[in-house]
Amino acid sequence: MPQVHHMVLLKFKQDVNDTTIAEVLQAVEELKQSIPGINYCSSGAYSSPEGFNKGFTHGFLTTFESAAARDFYLPHPKHEIVKNALFAILEDAVAFDFVAE
Repeated sequence: MPQVHHMVLLKFKQDVNDTTIAEVLQAVEELKQSIPGINYCSSGAYSSPEGFNKGFTHGFLTTFESAAARDFYLPHPKHEIVKNALFAILEDAVAFDFVAE
Protein backbone atom coordinates (compact mmCIF):
# COMPACT_ATOMS: atom_id res chain seq x y z
CA MET A 1 0.00 0.00 0.00
CA PRO A 2 1.42 3.44 -0.90
CA GLN A 3 2.56 5.68 1.93
CA VAL A 4 1.39 9.28 2.27
CA HIS A 5 3.84 12.09 2.99
CA HIS A 6 2.33 15.06 4.83
CA MET A 7 4.57 18.13 4.56
CA VAL A 8 3.79 21.27 6.54
CA LEU A 9 5.69 24.55 6.20
CA LEU A 10 5.45 27.02 9.06
CA LYS A 11 5.84 30.79 9.36
CA PHE A 12 5.73 31.80 13.02
CA LYS A 13 4.58 35.16 14.33
CA GLN A 14 7.54 37.48 14.95
CA ASP A 15 7.11 37.52 18.73
CA VAL A 16 7.36 33.71 19.10
CA ASN A 17 10.63 32.67 20.72
CA ASP A 18 12.86 29.70 19.85
CA THR A 19 11.92 27.78 23.00
CA THR A 20 8.22 27.91 22.15
CA ILE A 21 8.95 26.81 18.58
CA ALA A 22 11.05 23.88 19.81
CA GLU A 23 8.33 22.80 22.24
CA VAL A 24 5.54 22.81 19.68
CA LEU A 25 7.65 20.97 17.09
CA GLN A 26 8.52 18.37 19.74
CA ALA A 27 4.79 17.95 20.39
CA VAL A 28 4.27 17.37 16.65
CA GLU A 29 6.95 14.66 16.62
CA GLU A 30 5.53 13.00 19.75
CA LEU A 31 2.25 12.34 17.93
CA LYS A 32 4.03 9.35 16.36
CA GLN A 33 3.98 7.68 19.79
CA SER A 34 0.25 8.12 20.35
CA ILE A 35 -1.48 7.94 16.97
CA PRO A 36 -1.27 4.66 15.05
CA GLY A 37 -0.30 4.61 11.39
CA ILE A 38 2.52 7.17 11.55
CA ASN A 39 5.71 5.63 10.19
CA TYR A 40 7.93 8.70 10.48
CA CYS A 41 7.89 12.27 11.74
CA SER A 42 10.66 14.85 11.78
CA SER A 43 10.81 18.63 12.02
CA GLY A 44 13.34 21.41 11.76
CA ALA A 45 14.32 24.89 10.72
CA TYR A 46 14.83 25.94 7.11
CA SER A 47 18.42 25.18 6.13
CA SER A 48 18.75 25.51 2.36
CA PRO A 49 21.01 28.12 0.74
CA GLU A 50 18.53 28.41 -2.16
CA GLY A 51 16.38 31.00 -0.43
CA PHE A 52 13.06 29.82 -1.89
CA ASN A 53 11.35 29.50 1.50
CA LYS A 54 9.17 32.63 1.07
CA GLY A 55 9.43 33.45 4.78
CA PHE A 56 8.59 29.96 6.02
CA THR A 57 11.15 29.24 8.72
CA HIS A 58 10.32 25.71 9.91
CA GLY A 59 8.56 22.61 8.74
CA PHE A 60 7.78 19.02 9.46
CA LEU A 61 7.26 15.84 7.51
CA THR A 62 4.98 13.07 8.68
CA THR A 63 4.79 9.81 6.75
CA PHE A 64 1.71 7.64 7.12
CA GLU A 65 1.43 3.97 6.27
CA SER A 66 -1.61 4.73 4.08
CA ALA A 67 -4.15 7.37 3.13
CA ALA A 68 -6.51 5.77 5.64
CA ALA A 69 -3.93 6.29 8.41
CA ARG A 70 -3.58 9.96 7.41
CA ASP A 71 -7.35 10.34 7.37
CA PHE A 72 -7.51 8.82 10.88
CA TYR A 73 -4.81 11.24 12.11
CA LEU A 74 -6.31 14.49 10.78
CA PRO A 75 -9.38 14.64 13.11
CA HIS A 76 -7.68 12.75 15.96
CA PRO A 77 -8.13 14.63 19.29
CA LYS A 78 -4.37 14.58 20.06
CA HIS A 79 -3.60 16.01 16.62
CA GLU A 80 -6.25 18.69 17.13
CA ILE A 81 -4.58 19.79 20.40
CA VAL A 82 -1.18 20.17 18.72
CA LYS A 83 -2.68 21.80 15.62
CA ASN A 84 -4.50 24.37 17.75
CA ALA A 85 -1.30 25.14 19.68
CA LEU A 86 0.49 25.66 16.37
CA PHE A 87 -2.23 27.84 14.86
CA ALA A 88 -2.12 30.11 17.93
CA ILE A 89 1.50 31.08 17.16
CA LEU A 90 1.55 30.95 13.35
CA GLU A 91 1.42 33.74 10.86
CA ASP A 92 0.97 31.26 7.99
CA ALA A 93 1.25 27.60 7.08
CA VAL A 94 1.14 25.37 4.02
CA ALA A 95 0.20 21.70 4.12
CA PHE A 96 0.90 19.48 1.14
CA ASP A 97 0.33 15.73 0.97
CA PHE A 98 1.50 13.36 -1.70
CA VAL A 99 1.43 9.61 -2.23
CA ALA A 100 4.76 7.79 -2.42
CA GLU A 101 4.52 4.84 -4.77
